[in-house]
Amino acid sequence: MPSSSVIETERLLLRPPTPEDAESIFERYASDAEVTRYLGWPRHTSVQDTRAFVGFSLAEWGRWGVGPLIAFDKATGTLLGASGLVMETSDRAATGYVLARDAWGKGYATESLHAMIALAADFKVARLYALCHVDHRASQRVLEKCGFQCEGVLPRHSVFPNLSPEPLDVLSYARSPL
Repeated sequence: MPSSSVIETERLLLRPPTPEDAESIFERYASDAEVTRYLGWPRHTSVQDTRAFVGFSLAEWGRWGVGPLIAFDKATGTLLGASGLVMETSDRAATGYVLARDAWGKGYATESLHAMIALAADFKVARLYALCHVDHRASQRVLEKCGFQCEGVLPRHSVFPNLSPEPLDVLSYARSPL
């Protein structure tokens, strides 16, 4: 993996996932119903689901030169969660974050999101956005702390498969990283 795909912050090391990471990702956060509650992807019920995610991630990196990243505590090497950029066009990307339960409330989401803003700037992204379930206050606070502006509610916009099979309302947040 090229060195440009590894990002270091004060406390985090973020890098693309590899096939060897699948079991740790599954155990640390992807299979946890509480962690995945407000996410736009279904909770992983087997490590095969996680291997599929790793395959998707590697394809995104191959296509765009950027994609999902997994986050580790630099001091301990503990897998904490994930973040990344999902490119939609050469100048528009989505971002988000997920953290294992024992990493909640420690500022890691804010730190990883600041890293994604900087990464988006490196890629000359003009519009960086994130969608957030209307009831997920903790995530709303992180987005606002990182300079994202709430653009409003998108009614019945996105499926949160761990909550409902029906599209639900989301808050749209965006900023220019440039």
